[in-house]
Amino acid sequence: MSTEKENIFLFVPNLIGYARIVLAIVSFYYMPTNYVIASWCYIISVLLDALDGHAARHYNQSTKFGAMLDQLTDRCGTMGLLVTLSYFYPRYMFWFQASMAIDVACHWFYLHTTVLQGKTSHKFIDMSGNPIMRVYYTNRIVLGLMCLFNELFYAALYLLYFTPGPLILGMSSFKLLAIVSAPVAIAKTAISVIHGYVASLNIGVIDVAEREAQREREAAKKPQ
Repeated sequence: MSTEKENIFLFVPNLIGYARIVLAIVSFYYMPTNYVIASWCYIISVLLDALDGHAARHYNQSTKFGAMLDQLTDRCGTMGLLVTLSYFYPRYMFWFQASMAIDVACHWFYLHTTVLQGKTSHKFIDMSGNPIMRVYYTNRIVLGLMCLFNELFYAALYLLYFTPGPLILGMSSFKLLAIVSAPVAIAKTAISVIHGYVASLNIGVIDVAEREAQREREAAKKPQ
């Protein structure tokens, strides 16, 4: 009896992912000129980022494509905002460039290594043994708050370029938000660097194992 194949591209969390891409494109277009439209599109996209994970678990529709789509949308969304911030604050362009490079490179390394690890049985370096990293990996509230404050830091800098926002004790609320969220953004960048470093070591484990297996195959082919 033939069964109809699932179309994973039409899974609910992936449809949410496509909506996030559209919102990101609209936000990019208006970022230099209209902070109201750009901000709302960006905020809704960030909120949908939390929703797609719940949808994947609720409907049992977790896929590798969805995970990669989610990661790439996150990285591209943040990168688009950082490009705009580099234009608004050219004095700090180097730091925005460094943040983009670390974010994209380390997350790509980590995600790609995770896919490769699923195809092998080698012993890899596990960061969950560290108590701090274990909390980061297993506590969704901690992870969610770190991601949220990281986004709030860059969003506050963006909004601050256009308006100080409501005043709190005589201080711009957006400036206060940037100050409060900055340590979290720095900590998350540091964790991204650790991700990239450990992912590099684990790719090295795969490379060494594959080279050893290749030498064994070549030795087996040689006449005794």
